[in-house]
Amino acid sequence: MTLHHRAEGPVDGPPLYLGPSLGTSLAVWDRQAAALARRHRVIRWDLPGHGGSSARPLPATLADLGHGVLDLADSLGHDTFACAGISLGGAVGAWLAAHAPERVTALALVCASARFGEPGPWRERARLIRAEGPGSLAATAPARWFTPAFAASGDPAVAALSADQGGVDPEAYAACCDVLAEADLRPDLARITAPTLVVAGRDDRATPPAHARALTDAIAGSRLVELPRTAHLAPVEQPRIVLALLLDHFTTGEPAAGTRADTTAAATAVRRAVLGDAHVDRAVAGTTPFTARFQDLITRYAWGEIWSGGTLDRRTRSCITLTALVAGGHHDELAMHVRAALRNGLTPEEIGEVLLQTAVYCGVPAANSAFAVADRVLRETTEPLGENH
Repeated sequence: MTLHHRAEGPVDGPPLYLGPSLGTSLAVWDRQAAALARRHRVIRWDLPGHGGSSARPLPATLADLGHGVLDLADSLGHDTFACAGISLGGAVGAWLAAHAPERVTALALVCASARFGEPGPWRERARLIRAEGPGSLAATAPARWFTPAFAASGDPAVAALSADQGGVDPEAYAACCDVLAEADLRPDLARITAPTLVVAGRDDRATPPAHARALTDAIAGSRLVELPRTAHLAPVEQPRIVLALLLDHFTTGEPAAGTRADTTAAATAVRRAVLGDAHVDRAVAGTTPFTARFQDLITRYAWGEIWSGGTLDRRTRSCITLTALVAGGHHDELAMHVRAALRNGLTPEEIGEVLLQTAVYCGVPAANSAFAVADRVLRETTEPLGENH
């Protein structure tokens, strides 16, 4: 099986393979590829009959798709590689990590599952596309892939990816549906030893968060991030957050050599993922010659080193930050980081538990004020203004 692919980034960079979801092409990673390729040799590949890949031979099992990626890696001279995949592409990555663990250095599963539901609906979808072609599925793709707000936003990716769906080879798409009907990775998950990140969209109907939690429970040492206001194609709907998560997960040790601009860009992506675009845009717009060096320091050190470190996950860092801000009585920044904690996957209940802990170790008056701040933020529907961090 020869999979069409696109290679980007330094030839000697650590290889990172990006797999697509069913019905999409390698373009589904357009919003992350360039930034990831600053330090990685990024290899994006197409499923059979999708994008530029030939429809034949048709895949019969998940193993067939996995061996197709291994053949591609062999042809490119990559003995080992990291991989990330969306939905079916994630299942392929999990298969690789379980069945070729010596090849996979790190893994990210985005809106994926070990078991994609009962076979019946997949068999019916395969029958439908064999009979009617991909047009009907392309028409309903935005509703399956995105939240209603994003589907109606006019974002050009919605139309472009729907067009990709309409251009797939019907028999190859149906064969992939048959693969999903039979795929069951649950017995294999305990064999995965690669560091694993699991990303879920809280509004994903195709692979709901419960599927992501099952993956995390079964893969030793894995970590889960749930993204609010996000459906099935998280890299498209929440591009900066997903990019920051991937940069954080796939970058270990010292930062790769690069320009100061590259370092600042990566740090800014993390800052935006945690604090949100609106806050960072305000901070940048408010920068003056007097505050510029401070902004640079915060961006490169707080976000480029501390928040980008791989030892603690972002949920844990949010818990620590909330506690420190309660202890210091920094209420404006506490409000900002309550919002950040939600982005990092903490639930309101978990934020409340952190604040209860501060009542014991920071004092009841401090916790009382913190609960008032957090309650206000959690009731709001717009982002708090925050300060210059």
